[in-house]
Amino acid sequence: MIEIRHKVSGDVLLTLQAESLVGQSLQGASLECANLARMNLSGADLRNANLKEADLTEAQLDDARLQEACLQHANVSNANLVRANLTDAICDHAHFTDSNLSEAVLRYARCNEADMAGAVLISADMSLANLRHANLNDANMNRANLRGTDLTGANLTGANLTLSNMFDAKLMDARLERVKMEGAIGAHGQRVPVRSATSAKKSRKWWHFWG
Repeated sequence: MIEIRHKVSGDVLLTLQAESLVGQSLQGASLECANLARMNLSGADLRNANLKEADLTEAQLDDARLQEACLQHANVSNANLVRANLTDAICDHAHFTDSNLSEAVLRYARCNEADMAGAVLISADMSLANLRHANLNDANMNRANLRGTDLTGANLTGANLTLSNMFDAKLMDARLERVKMEGAIGAHGQRVPVRSATSAKKSRKWWHFWG
């Protein structure tokens, strides 16, 4: 039997007659403020689950199904979200610092002011996601799909956007200092040449690629 408890009060939020949470169905579960730190939720079905303010630090969420889940203000730092599906998830103000979201799907996800500093998003699909004012400082988005993504006011300082696709992305007021962008497709569909990427010290020198 597994008991999932409130991260502060310790009250039991959910009891499962199972030995493991791996692959378990928690679809639509009410887990607001749940303590799920370091738990193994690999392949778990968390679609439509309420994980608002939940503690998911260092959790194993690889291949987890989180479509339309609510992760507002949740702490998902240092977690494994490889290949996780967060399509249409609500992640406003969530913390994904230093988490691994390689090959994760965040299509249409709402991540306003989310903290993704140092996150690994290699080959992640973030197309049409809302990342307004998100912190992506030093994030690795190599080969990521950011087509149509709203990055208005986002902090991309030191981010790796090499070979990423940012066609039609919104980058108004975004911070782009020290961005690596060799071979990336810019907001207007132009591929950034290596010479421009390596020589640019300020975003204004290559802004025409990004809009």
